[in-house]
Amino acid sequence: MDLLRHAELSRRAVLAAAFVPLVGCAREPAARAGNDAGSSAPASGTASSAAATGESRTGPTDYGERAVELAGDDPVLLALVAAFTPGWLPPEAPDPEPTRIFDNVTVVGTDFVSATAVETSDGVILVDALESREQAADILVPELRSLGVDPARIKYVVVAHGHADHFGGAQYLADRYGARVLMSPTDWDVAAKDSSPDVPERDLEIADGQRLTLGGTTMRLPYTPGHTPGTVSPVFPVWWKGRRHTAMLWGGTGLPEPMSGKRDYLRSVIDYAALMRRSGVDVELNNHGQTDGGLDRMRALRDGTAGDKNPFVLGRARAQRFMQVLELLVRDKLDG
Repeated sequence: MDLLRHAELSRRAVLAAAFVPLVGCAREPAARAGNDAGSSAPASGTASSAAATGESRTGPTDYGERAVELAGDDPVLLALVAAFTPGWLPPEAPDPEPTRIFDNVTVVGTDFVSATAVETSDGVILVDALESREQAADILVPELRSLGVDPARIKYVVVAHGHADHFGGAQYLADRYGARVLMSPTDWDVAAKDSSPDVPERDLEIADGQRLTLGGTTMRLPYTPGHTPGTVSPVFPVWWKGRRHTAMLWGGTGLPEPMSGKRDYLRSVIDYAALMRRSGVDVELNNHGQTDGGLDRMRALRDGTAGDKNPFVLGRARAQRFMQVLELLVRDKLDG
């Protein structure tokens, strides 16, 4: 999300500005995807792949309303739709308690942005590092410790994109614990232009689709340009009560201002959804938990209202539906 470390209201306003309004009225209802046990193929009624390649469509289309219809009453998808609604601001909320969302995954942070720690037998891969050196010291480190994750075991910090609310604590972790910091080459350049005092020293560069392996766990790091030119969205294994699942973490949700960036974003959504199908992704994560109901799902895990189910496990078909809704929301802005 954009951009820096401001007061709470300012941060929320900046976050809202990164999202886009929906336009128009429904004209083409979308068919529902099958249940989670069924096929993971895209639901009928979503936008055709022709539009992603720049081919023209005939007749009026309201992608935004189709996104709403496809979301139905799904709270995760409705949260995504809400985040793209005119005037949306993240609701006031207390900072969440640190939460172990999977056997090997812990999420810490504020109500605005999170960091995701993936534990392995040989150390920790951390995705994002909060907004500043101070937040790393005062929030990230003690919250990891509170759930039994030793911050000294952080070997890599994967920065999903080059905005300060994601790289802010990275240099602190590098200086204190010797963690290596990774970012795409393009977003190292984006970060270098940032006015934040916490821009990390340039370290490791992520290649498109790179596989980062630590302690027998392999995290795949595909480029998903759009939010920034070099956004990266990890795919990695997670375990829940001993059962393996495959997670995605969408690295940058807000749309950029230039139309070329929006077109890049659309291509990334389509390509990433295909990668998710091939990889069997059934878990959806985001580094801004207000945009996908992530904070509510964390709370359900902590207070026990989730029961035996993990609310982050959507199933393959529902994970695909998440991407279909996101695709329609992006197409709506391109079509508007």
